[in-house]
This record gives sequence, structure tokens and C-alpha cells, in this order.
Amino acid sequence: MQELSGLTSDGKQFYAVSDSDDGTLRIQVLGRDCVVKRTITAPVDPYDVEDLAMAPDGTLWASDTGDNNKSRATVALHKVSPSGAVERFRLTYPDGKHDAEALLLDRSGTPYIITKEPLGSALVYRPTAPLRTDAPVPLEQVARVSLSTTDTPGGPLEGTLDSRLVTGAAAMRDGSVVALRTYTDAYLYPVPDGDLVKALSGDPVRVPLANEPQGEAIAFDPDGTLLSASEGAGTPIRSVAGAAALAKAAPPTTTTPPPAAEQQQQQQSAPSETATPSSWGNWPLALSLGGLVLVGALVIGLRLRRRA
Repeated sequence: MQELSGLTSDGKQFYAVSDSDDGTLRIQVLGRDCVVKRTITAPVDPYDVEDLAMAPDGTLWASDTGDNNKSRATVALHKVSPSGAVERFRLTYPDGKHDAEALLLDRSGTPYIITKEPLGSALVYRPTAPLRTDAPVPLEQVARVSLSTTDTPGGPLEGTLDSRLVTGAAAMRDGSVVALRTYTDAYLYPVPDGDLVKALSGDPVRVPLANEPQGEAIAFDPDGTLLSASEGAGTPIRSVAGAAALAKAAPPTTTTPPPAAEQQQQQQSAPSETATPSSWGNWPLALSLGGLVLVGALVIGLRLRRRA
């Protein structure tokens, strides 16, 4: 998918959204074989959708929070049912305008927006009152997340900010683990008591996501497998088996993961080849073959829709 920005999974199907603006919110639904099964079309015109989350009941939440030019008076969340029925909730920041590419839902269903700050220290906001369709609801800042520079290769900026800018987020369906991602790395936070704010103040487990040129999408399968993807047609989908369990097992003060190895495969028409494991150990990181064709299937679906 040329501009893949949000990805989520219910264990049976994948759901993906692009941040391209053609006047309609479209969510692509794919089977586990990554064939596009249908498109959820919501009758709403988003400004810049940057992330996608799924509630335990299967409702999809599209985070219409992108604001590269800091020009929006409000941002929005779109609550989309599998049938395409949609509710739009507008929100306002308490301290000026922000660009945000990450959305989390906690165990209670409360949404959290995580900003993409130019200095790399992400701000975390949540609504101060129940969401409304008829009027904007103010947000409040509840946390700040500062991530260190890493040497993981990837990203579009060719500098230290690639590893510090938050470009996506994901949560396990039961809320027990959440993940923030940058262009180059994923950070996994266990949430044993449901307190997301407290969890984000702790020390995460870092999972390098090397060589994703514009990595923005991240998701969990219900079994705890971490999925990540980059914008751009033909780029691979990465699958990190056992990632949620790795986060839950980490000691409270752990800042780097236990030894782990990474296997990456590129999308191709010939039989897949497995890349040489990286230098950080033997933890199994497996890239599902179905995931590999996700991007390609989305591109095909998008092109067919545009031609139609």
C-alpha cells in the first residue's frame, strides 16, 4: 500500500488504512491469505488519517489526527462499525496544535493520542469528558514519553530523529501490552493493572525494526505477535512472534530486550528467502508468508478502486 499508515488484526482478518485523502474514509479488509475481501467505506471526509485501532467488540477507530502544517483547529476520531456506519468525534488540544500519528485504546476503551513532536519527546493526551458527535471535547495531557536515539537503520530523515519520533501505536485486545513505534524501533510496555499512563512511565522492551524506509504501521495479532509495516508499494511486512510475552516477562527495570534474532523476508513472486539472523541473539522473530503479500494486495486493491 503506497501510503499505509494504520494496521490492525482480529486474528482472522487484517484491517488497513491509508493516509491519502480522496474524500472518503476507506478501510481495507483482508483475509489471512492477504486477499482483499472487501472495503469498509464510511461516509465521512477525513483530513489525515494516521492510525487504526480495534476495540474488543470489533469496532474500528480511525485516528484522523495528522497535522503536518499545524493548521487544524480540531482533530478527530472516527468510530467505524464493520458495516461502515460511522460516528465522528472532534477534539481540541489544551496547548496549541500538534501533529499526531499514534492512537491507543486502553482496557476501558478510552482513546489516547500520542503526538509526533519535532524534538522527539512525544506527548500523550486523552479526552477530559465522554466523546460527543455534536461538539468538540477538550483533551488533557497525561504523559510525556521520551525515547533515546538508537543506531537501528531506517527511516526517511537520515538523522537521530528517525529513532525518536512516534509514528504509530498498538494495543493487545485485552490491554495487557501496548506498543509505540518510531521509524526504526518498537517499544513494548506491559500494562498489568490497566493503568496506561503508569505503564508509559515505565521502562519498555525495545524491538528493532531495521530498514523500514517510512515505518508507520504497527499492530498486534491476538496471540501476541507484533506486526509492523512501512509505507511504499512492495515493502515487506514484519512479524515478531511472541513479542507481547517478551514484554510481560521483562523485569521492571529492563530497558533492552533479552537476546533475540530477527528473520526478515522480502515480498517476491519466487519462493521466499530467509535473511541471515541479526546479531542480537536467538529469540524467534518470524515473518509470516501471508503478511508478506499484505502490502502488495493492498496496492492491487487500491489501484483497482482508483481505476473503477
